[in-house]
Amino acid sequence: MIDEDEGGGFGRKAAGILAAALVTLGILFAGAYFVDPSATRERLGLIPELDVPYVSSRPPTVQAMLDMADIGPDDYVIDLGTGDGRILLAAAVDRGASGLGVDLDPALVEEARSRAESLGVADRVKFREQDLFDTPLDQADVITMFLLPSVNMDLRPRLLELTPGTRIVSNRFDMGDWPADEERRVVGYPVYSWIVPADVAGRWLVKIGEGELTLNFEQDYQTVRGTALLNGENAPMTAELRGDRLSILVSTPDGEILLEGRVEGDAISFIGGADWTASRQR
Repeated sequence: MIDEDEGGGFGRKAAGILAAALVTLGILFAGAYFVDPSATRERLGLIPELDVPYVSSRPPTVQAMLDMADIGPDDYVIDLGTGDGRILLAAAVDRGASGLGVDLDPALVEEARSRAESLGVADRVKFREQDLFDTPLDQADVITMFLLPSVNMDLRPRLLELTPGTRIVSNRFDMGDWPADEERRVVGYPVYSWIVPADVAGRWLVKIGEGELTLNFEQDYQTVRGTALLNGENAPMTAELRGDRLSILVSTPDGEILLEGRVEGDAISFIGGADWTASRQR
């Protein structure tokens, strides 16, 4: 098994001793020990054709991915190209999450299932031999992946169609011109995260008591620009979109109006201001 950024992994005997010690202490360092799947491949008589070569993520990278995706016990994580399952297993053991890992390599899938059993999380995480492009993603709260740039780009249209607020984190590779919401460098390489943005492009009519605010938004992924008319008069406006949460700041001669709400299709549910309503004009 090749460890990320290194030319080789632990020797099997040394790794086994280390793993036993960690289990005895009740401590899981993601990826500290996973069985080399080559013997399993030989036993199964399988040499899969893979779009993405298997390279494992190092423990600090795994922990950074969990942090950046803000994974918690209520999250369902789908790990695409799961390999030996270390990212999903860490999410389950360290964060209490549940989820699914998919990979085309049957030996890696078998090893991940075995590891889930030994860690006592097989009831919460499942591993499936499956093409990631055939995997439904709608159930995910979080998508994790360590793929290739071309695969990320092929996945991007599907990811952008997920429920706004879905978190995505990628080891090493970005999403082209879709800018990351956060980027960190871990052991010398980048890790990227995104929050799927709601669609807010178009013309919106906002009722504020007896007043009327018209917003015209242009959108480039999570970046929103636009203009505002308050009771027919131009008003300076800025907007910030994070997942399905939209904040709008409108400047008027009488002061600033801050609107914060959740985008729900062609409507916005505002926080505060019970008499405020917003609808997209089609």
